[in-house]
Amino acid sequence: MPCDYFYKLQNNPQEEPLPDAKNSQGQGTKLTVLLALVTLVSTFGSSFQYGYNVSVINSPAPFMQNFYNQTYMDRYGTYMDNNFQTLLWSLTVSMFPLGGFFGSLLVGPLVNNCGRKGTLLINNLFSIVPAILMGTSEVAKTFEGIILSRIIIGINAGLSSNVVPMYLGEMSPKNLRGAIGVVPQLFITIGILVAQILGLKSILGNREGWPVLLGLTGIPAAVELILLPFFPESPRYLLIQKGNEEQARKALQRLRGWDNVDDEIEEMCREDQSEKQEGRLSVMNLCTFQALRWQLISIIVMMMGQQLSGINGVFYYADRIFESSGVEKNAVQYVTVGIGAVNVVMTCLAVFIIELVGRRILLLVGFGMCCVSCAVLTMALNLQTSVSWMPYISIASVITYIIGHAIGASPIPFVLITEMFLQSSRPAAFMVGGSVHWLCNFTVGLVFLYMEQALGAYSFLIFCVICLATVIYIFFIVPETKNKTFMEINQIMAKRNGVEVALGKEELMDINAIPGTWNEKKEVTVNSSV
Repeated sequence: MPCDYFYKLQNNPQEEPLPDAKNSQGQGTKLTVLLALVTLVSTFGSSFQYGYNVSVINSPAPFMQNFYNQTYMDRYGTYMDNNFQTLLWSLTVSMFPLGGFFGSLLVGPLVNNCGRKGTLLINNLFSIVPAILMGTSEVAKTFEGIILSRIIIGINAGLSSNVVPMYLGEMSPKNLRGAIGVVPQLFITIGILVAQILGLKSILGNREGWPVLLGLTGIPAAVELILLPFFPESPRYLLIQKGNEEQARKALQRLRGWDNVDDEIEEMCREDQSEKQEGRLSVMNLCTFQALRWQLISIIVMMMGQQLSGINGVFYYADRIFESSGVEKNAVQYVTVGIGAVNVVMTCLAVFIIELVGRRILLLVGFGMCCVSCAVLTMALNLQTSVSWMPYISIASVITYIIGHAIGASPIPFVLITEMFLQSSRPAAFMVGGSVHWLCNFTVGLVFLYMEQALGAYSFLIFCVICLATVIYIFFIVPETKNKTFMEINQIMAKRNGVEVALGKEELMDINAIPGTWNEKKEVTVNSSV
């Protein structure tokens, strides 16, 4: 249904809609080959790299630090002192999340001006360049190139962690949006696992292989750069932001596998019309916009809960937990790979069950499992020297925690950012959510070692409290969004934001919402069939 016809219909309720309109968003919409392929290409080329670069420097760390020291010796005739070497390595590790924060700040300007697909194509430059720098760093005898590359590849991760869920969420039918929205997190876990496997000392995690290990991150970027141009841009971006209904219709027809996409075009037109007076929201406007208050608070709480729930601490403790349980030091790396495999399997499970049980249940169960696991782990770590079987409780707690994080805390928040915001506010929402995600990631990496030194195993009680607080917030505030259109979700949140909702038959949502000038209570009228 063309947008001009739809707008005419709003002004003339007696006019009948097109008689053969088909519910192309309905429960029966199936995953087409094209949608599956664009999901795989974009997640392998972008999300995979995020996970890969999170884990890639863990195994070869001793060899890289020796390279830093030897390079310094070759230049200045003396080895660097321990404090300076620790500083350089801390910079190498922390530059990645800091780059992720900078990448998140670029999301809005890039996706609004270059599109979702265009941004992903540009983003590949932030992977290929550092891959070359890191791969040749030993030959060039420059550890500065590695540190610089880490912040550049962090920018790549900051963009991909936000743009890929946005791109796929806007292309997916509502009955598949959750499952497809979890696939980026699945490929992040696959990237972590692949880096762990390739980082084994018998493969590339050794003195000769570490430059190759770091340089391999450019391969997925090259694949995406070659293949992604053959896939369509986000139809919502084409119609609502570019005003090109013809291209949007063609993109939808390719993605759905049939010609009649009138129902989805109509829903996009409603969203477009509802936002015309609102305009495109900047981050500042979003933060002061009362009509989106609870959506914004919700994504901040979920992103903080995701990163402050102790995932980095659990991985940090994992090696010593396994060693204390009798696992030989040389075999710990293989056990770590096993934990990575569990992470992949459980995230894969989330892909298949999210549309059955819903987002809210997975969030509650996931954070709940993390909360209980942190409490039990604290007890087990304190008693493992006095109770012979307690180390096995520690291992079980770690595995349970990983499962909880994989099915809920890790993948679902990014899905909900896509679903809880409309087109004009979605880029700004991803900028806020992504910035919170990376800042918390950076903060945990910065303070956890000091916290562990001061509190020991009791550090996990802090994570336990954060998980519990997140569960309570989700239980009372976050609605279920399964199988709902963006407009329906917006209608649910309007009530929580103090916006009166009246259901009409042919009326559009009317939010006369310009920040600073809107009224405290607005009447929102939407089509009950949306």
